[in-house]
Amino acid sequence: MGMVVSLSAVRDETIERLLADPPLVWQVIAPEDPDAYDRARREADDRAKPGLFARLFGGRTQDNAPSTPPAALELADGEGDLGDLDKSWHGIHYLLTGSPDECGTPLQFLVAGGTDVGDEDVGYGAARVFTSAEARVIASALSAITDDELRSRFAPEAMMRAEIYPEIWDRDPTDDDTLGYLMEYVAILREAMTTVTSRGHGLLVVLS
Repeated sequence: MGMVVSLSAVRDETIERLLADPPLVWQVIAPEDPDAYDRARREADDRAKPGLFARLFGGRTQDNAPSTPPAALELADGEGDLGDLDKSWHGIHYLLTGSPDECGTPLQFLVAGGTDVGDEDVGYGAARVFTSAEARVIASALSAITDDELRSRFAPEAMMRAEIYPEIWDRDPTDDDTLGYLMEYVAILREAMTTVTSRGHGLLVVLS
């Protein structure tokens, strides 16, 4: 399947819950798979247990503390899956920023920025969240760039040299319209950001 970026809309209140209790992220990105959350919860609880030396030399607090399961995460209307960008995410990042890597602007959000949701591995590292204020900044920067500008930045040879995933950009456009592929997902990204900001939500980005 390869590496795919998925987007979800989340309220700031939900972001606070996720940062305080990272295993809850599975209830956002895989609500139909409760086992994913249960596994993450067990692993987090195991990591929180004191080690042998802590138990031998006075680390009794967690052992003696009552186990209180966290409250269920209930998503509000409009929160949750916004769709995915398939394998276009790195190519779109390049069109947006002109760089294969982090570049320090709000438009790097598909590959960097935001706040990691703990160390909960959701595929290729942790999910990242952007507050509603940060999402508005991203949406504003995105809307300031036209599709024509993005098309003009498409540079197959440079993208191949820069190893822009999935490294298909020099294919014959009569056989495989890779620019058309990118622009199709640019439209999906624009719609997702419009949805997020119109609802006053933040954004959760997952690479899996």
